[in-house]
Amino acid sequence: MSAPLPPRVFDSPALLGAELAREIADGIAEAAGAGRRYVLGCPGGRSPKPVYEALAELTAERRLDLRHVVIAMMDEYVLPDPDAPGGFHDVDHGAHNSCHRFATEEIVAPLNAAAGPGRGIPADAVWFPDPADPEAHERRLVDCGGVDLFLLACGASDGHIAFNPPGTDRHSTCRIVELADTTRVDNMGTFPDFASLDEVPRHGVTVGVETIVAHSRRAVMIVHGAHKREAVRRLTAARGYDPAWPATLVTECADAALYVDRASSALEDAA
Repeated sequence: MSAPLPPRVFDSPALLGAELAREIADGIAEAAGAGRRYVLGCPGGRSPKPVYEALAELTAERRLDLRHVVIAMMDEYVLPDPDAPGGFHDVDHGAHNSCHRFATEEIVAPLNAAAGPGRGIPADAVWFPDPADPEAHERRLVDCGGVDLFLLACGASDGHIAFNPPGTDRHSTCRIVELADTTRVDNMGTFPDFASLDEVPRHGVTVGVETIVAHSRRAVMIVHGAHKREAVRRLTAARGYDPAWPATLVTECADAALYVDRASSALEDAA
């Protein structure tokens, strides 16, 4: 049984993002000096945005070269397709809810603009699980030696992580899953262009719990906002993986940390 993770509390999401971005920037520079890749595991959505924004600022400030950086994304929405290998295909990569679009516009483009011409993340260094062969993503993470730092985010209503719903097996790996309705409701907040729940896809291709735990050399769970207080309560009480709240997998990750803002923690009530 793991020990509970003590939260590190920040006064704002921006301060949380700045602290974690400094760690990532240091790791990128260290990897460059050692002549090796730096693999950053990335979720889409609202939680990691302060980290990505601060990292772009630091990239420009420190004149970081990002040509050795790999962005390992966690998931993508998929749609049933009987003619596709595996029976599913990605949503349109230009769609408002596409994780490919998020990676391109919210992560890679700002970082590459900050790095400058010829110093950005290569197009083939942005990795996604493929619905035609989800396990290939797993194998690629193993072959590259794992993820230097996995940024993690937790669903507000059900503790989903990537697209892993409540009830996910501890030993799950990359695969196609049916999304829980609670997860789909959360995703309407993440992607406000959804007009109704009926527009939210019902399936996704995702990393598994074992993928994150086994392949991350460090993992940091990011939680902010008053709507995430239940998530903080569950994460700080967890002593191991609880399938009822999949984000508790962070308690079993190597060199794990829980970064929260004051609004999501009980300290806000005492302030």
